[in-house]
Amino acid sequence: MKKTLFAFLIVLTSVSAHANDCVLLLHGMGRSAFSMKKIEKELKKEGYVVWNKSYKSTQKPIKDLALEHIPSGINYCNSRKTKSIHIVTHSLGGILIRFYLQNHAINNLGKIVMLSPPNKGSEITDLMKSWKLYLWATGPAGQELGTSPISTPNSLAPIEASIGIIAGRQSSDPWFSPLIPGDDDGKVSIESTKLEEMTDFLIVDSSHTSIMWDSLVIRQTIIFINLGKFEKNI
Repeated sequence: MKKTLFAFLIVLTSVSAHANDCVLLLHGMGRSAFSMKKIEKELKKEGYVVWNKSYKSTQKPIKDLALEHIPSGINYCNSRKTKSIHIVTHSLGGILIRFYLQNHAINNLGKIVMLSPPNKGSEITDLMKSWKLYLWATGPAGQELGTSPISTPNSLAPIEASIGIIAGRQSSDPWFSPLIPGDDDGKVSIESTKLEEMTDFLIVDSSHTSIMWDSLVIRQTIIFINLGKFEKNI
């Protein structure tokens, strides 16, 4: 009985410690809030307030997606009287928050964790942006994700934040991987995920399409939000 009560108090203390923190989840291109559902569930177990909503990632340019979607999450967190707002992104979601923070401050911004972000653009976009099928599948935002110096990801200035980036090195994609230089996750090269201003960086054995479902990745995401760094002995 005493052990059970002690364990309950530990869990209760852990949960209450994060009750004043909110986490915004930004899914990737062609995905929905469902793709971030496992991360949402684990964050809520830790006591975080979580905002996880879908946005029309293939229907509008990056600017419109960022400026229309992100404020809703910020307003939600502020309405819950949370003291810190953390951001967890997958793929395109990382570019959205970088774009938003170019000219908009989040006063109570906490940590940012990016999963497989195309921070230096995508070679796939370079090769396929003129294809009708690619345009149909990725929309206006997909046209902006190339690797040229004037692409949207490469035009963004560094942002002042504590940023942890997790990149995958596992791919079963026989079409895209051969077109990507170096190690990749089937969609984005490891090198392309990096930012000069990142605080910490981690490479895991996950693919682009499933990295947000990986239990190890979710654990590392929570560790970074808590501590501002990843646990490297994994």
